[in-house]
Amino acid sequence: MANLQNKVFDIQGVNHLALVCKDMARTVDFYSNVLGMPLIKTIDLPNGMGQHFFFDIGNGDSLAFFWFPNAPEAAPGVSSAANLPGEGSIASGHGSMNHVALNVPAEKIDEYYQKLIARGIKATKIMNHDDSERQVSPEISPSTFVRSIYFSDPDGICLEFAAWTRVLDPKVDVRHEPVDAQGKKKTLVMEPAE
Repeated sequence: MANLQNKVFDIQGVNHLALVCKDMARTVDFYSNVLGMPLIKTIDLPNGMGQHFFFDIGNGDSLAFFWFPNAPEAAPGVSSAANLPGEGSIASGHGSMNHVALNVPAEKIDEYYQKLIARGIKATKIMNHDDSERQVSPEISPSTFVRSIYFSDPDGICLEFAAWTRVLDPKVDVRHEPVDAQGKKKTLVMEPAE
């Protein structure tokens, strides 16, 4: 990724992303024993409200989970995508968390795919995301910007191992106007990135 400077706030990466699980013990087993993430902080919330646990995901960043005793059941297709990318619609409701992309070294992506399969995890084939019309290619090309493997945790949270293949350059990679709620393109005036 390009090393661009935020001129408004000194944001230094992700502190943590907080998700909700159905079974904290199963979540700890998956993230610690299957994915190898160290459990670094555990909190029993006051008055029997639940638990809040944190896992180290590298670079000083954390992935956190809440467990609430009376949390509503998951609603795939609303609160999360109903399918993994390439297996059907990945749309999820407004305000939902669609997936968590975990950065991995590009030279390890093939090895990590094999490790997931060996650990009994259903994963998509490695996807080479590029700037072609299809946006995914079976081969790596000069326009490939990230390689991805998608899989789900025990609660159906879509996870991605993402490996950047080139430095992103806003002068080249920012080419599309955003759309409004009706799908109409809107031209925004933005300060150029440094």
